[in-house]
Amino acid sequence: MSRADSFCLVIACWAAIYLPGLGSLEIKGEEGRRILPAVTMLDTGNYLVPQVGSEPYYRKPPLVNWLVAASFKVTGARNEWTARLPSVLCVLAVALAFITVAHRSLGPNGSLIAALIWLANFGMIEKGRLIEIEALYVSLVGLAFIFWLSWWQQRRSSWITWTVPWIFLGLGLLAKGPLHLLFFYAVVVAVLYREGELRKLFSVPHFTGVLIMAGIFAAWAIPYWLAMRDANVAQNWSAQLTGRLTGDDFKLRSWLLNIPRGLAYFLPWTLLLPLVAKTKWATDSDRNLAQALCWGAIVPFLLVNLLPSGLPRYAMPALVPACWLMAMTLAAESVRWREKIIEPKTRLRWVLSTAIVAGILLCLYAVAVVPALEQRSKVKPLAAQIDQRVPDSERLYALDPDFQPFLFYVKSHLVYVSRLDELPASARYLLVQPEREREVMESERWSPLHARPIERITDYRKRTIILARVGEE
Repeated sequence: MSRADSFCLVIACWAAIYLPGLGSLEIKGEEGRRILPAVTMLDTGNYLVPQVGSEPYYRKPPLVNWLVAASFKVTGARNEWTARLPSVLCVLAVALAFITVAHRSLGPNGSLIAALIWLANFGMIEKGRLIEIEALYVSLVGLAFIFWLSWWQQRRSSWITWTVPWIFLGLGLLAKGPLHLLFFYAVVVAVLYREGELRKLFSVPHFTGVLIMAGIFAAWAIPYWLAMRDANVAQNWSAQLTGRLTGDDFKLRSWLLNIPRGLAYFLPWTLLLPLVAKTKWATDSDRNLAQALCWGAIVPFLLVNLLPSGLPRYAMPALVPACWLMAMTLAAESVRWREKIIEPKTRLRWVLSTAIVAGILLCLYAVAVVPALEQRSKVKPLAAQIDQRVPDSERLYALDPDFQPFLFYVKSHLVYVSRLDELPASARYLLVQPEREREVMESERWSPLHARPIERITDYRKRTIILARVGEE
C-alpha cells in the first residue's frame, strides 16, 4: 500500500472503531472526575487548580481536565461526545505516528500493521472510548516511544532524537505523574544496551531533554504548589504513591488476576506473541531490537502488576512496544508456525481482517446494544429528578457536595460553596450531604425561613444527597 492508502485505511478503521456510539452512553466510573473539573474551570476561569465539587482535587495533574475544557470550548457543546473526543483523538495521533514517523523504520507494511494493532486491541478500545487518563497518558508515552525509536534507528540528529520525545514525556507528567517514565526508559535502556550505546544516556542532548520535560511539568506545578501551599499537596501525592507500594487496599484475588488481565488488554494480538520466537530476523540489528523490546515491555509490565496495589491498567504503556514488536514480527520475511512458513501477505490479511471485524462489531454495538443500555441510565435520571423540583429561575447551591457525577447533567444554574456561611441569604435550593443535614436545617441564616429537605437521592454507589428548599415551615 502507498502511504496515502495506509493513511486513509487507518482513518477509516479508527472512525469505525472509536466513533460509533461515542456520546450515547452517560458518563461512568471515573469519567466524572475528568469532566466536572473541566466544567468548573470554564465557569470560574481557574485552570490552575482542578476542583471536584467545591474542593480542590489533589490526586491527579490537570492535563486531562484542560483537554476536556478545550473540547467544550472549541465545540461549543458540553456533552458526553465532546467530553470523550480528546481520548479518541489521542488514540488517532499514535496510529498516525506509526504510519508516518515510523514508516522508514518499520517499512510500509510494518507501520500499517503497527497502527492497526494499536487501534484494534481490547485495552485501547475500552479506554480510548472513555474520557479516562489511560487513553491520554498511554498515547503520550506512545508518541514519545515512536519518535525516539524511529529517529534513533534512522540516526537523526541527537538534539532532535533526545529532546522532542521528552516534550511528550513532560505532558505525560501533567497527565498522571511519573509512572510512564518506567516504561519508556525500560525500552530505551534495553535498546541501548543491546547496541552497546548506554553512554548516550549521559549525553548533553539527553540531559537537555530531561530539563525540557521537567520544565513542562514545573510550569504548572510551581504555581500550583504556591497557590495550594497550605493544603499539603506533596504529602497527599506521597501518601498516594506509598499506598501503591505498601498495598493499603491489597486484595489477593484481584492481585493474582493482574497479569492475566494485563495480557488480556492486548487481545487478540496476545495470541500471536509466540510467533516472535518463530521469526527469522533479516539482520542482527532487527534481532537485537526485538529482544530489547521484549525485555523493555516485560520487565515494567511485571513490576507494576506485581505491586501490592497495582492494577492492570497501570501497565498499559507496555502496549506500545508490544505493538512495535508485533508489527516487526508480522512484517518479517520469514515466520514459522508448526513448521510451516506463514507468508507476509497472509499475515497482513490477518491484521486487516481483524481491524475490519473490530470496526464492524463496534458499529453493530452502537446500533444494537447501545440503545438498550441507554434505557438503563443510572446517572441522568437523578439529575432529571432534581431539575423537576428546582424552578428554572432559581440557582441551585451545592454545599460541599463531594464527587457527584449526576451534577454534570443538572440543567439548573449550579453554584458550588464550601461552607454554610458562603450561602447567600437569597439561596432557596440547596444540595446537602447527609452528615451536614442537621447543621443546615437548624441554621438561622435565612431566619425567619428555614431549610427543609424535599428530596433524598441515592445513586448507584449507595451515596445519598439531600435536596433542600428554604422556605416557611
